[in-house]
Parts: sequence; structure tokens; C-alpha cells
Amino acid sequence: MNTKPFSLLAVVAAGLLLLSGCATEPGPYTAQDTTKYTVENTEKFVLLDKPTQNSITCTGLQERILEDGRIEVVANIKNREARRLQVQVNCVFKDEQGFSTGDETPFQTLILAENSTEAVRFTAMNTLAKKYTIRVRQSR
Repeated sequence: MNTKPFSLLAVVAAGLLLLSGCATEPGPYTAQDTTKYTVENTEKFVLLDKPTQNSITCTGLQERILEDGRIEVVANIKNREARRLQVQVNCVFKDEQGFSTGDETPFQTLILAENSTEAVRFTAMNTLAKKYTIRVRQSR
């Protein structure tokens, strides 16, 4: 019996298997420094889902320190669509290093008329907040 064709076939099959990879994902992975997964930690205004990324923009952020040391933020949120939109907005207040202070506002519903801009105001509950992230998502 001639085993040469079988050996060649086995080598070719093993090579194809190595080149094609496995169906399951290997893991765990080491951390990578990308903005894809850190955008909520580095940006002041974040759109949480695809529909809001297409329809909503922020035309301005104003922040000020109140007399008692707390931070107040006003976000101008604009509807870029020619139809009425309903979104939810909240604010996560963070310390100087960007970690949450535990002061996160509940999501509030915001109804935006066609191509309109609305101002939304957030105030920190304590003086630990130095940074913030305003988050917008589709209404649920």
C-alpha cells in the first residue's frame, strides 16, 4: 500500500487548519490602549447607541463651580433630524483622576422637536466632582 498520498493529504489538511484558525475565540486578552473602549472615560459627551450617534449632537457644554464648591454642567443637545426625537440623558460626575464619585444622575427623558436644541442642567451632589460625562441614549 502506498502511504505517500495519505501523508501529503494529512500535511495539507493540517496546514489548512492552521491557516483557517479556530471557530472559538482564544482568551483572555491583554489590555490595549484604544479609544474604542475608553471613550466614556475620556470624553465629556458620549452617545451610547447607533441611533443617537446619527441623530444627536452637542452644540455646547458650560460648566461652573457653585458657591458651595459643587460643579454645575449645562449641555446643549441638538436634534439633527427633521422629526421629533425622544432620548434619555444623564450625567456621571467624576473626581480629578476620572473615577466616578458615585454621583450619577438618573436618566431623564428629553423630547426634542425637529432640528431643535435643548439645554439640560446637571448639578453634582458633592464637592468631590471635578470632571463629568454626559451620556445620551435612545429612549427605552
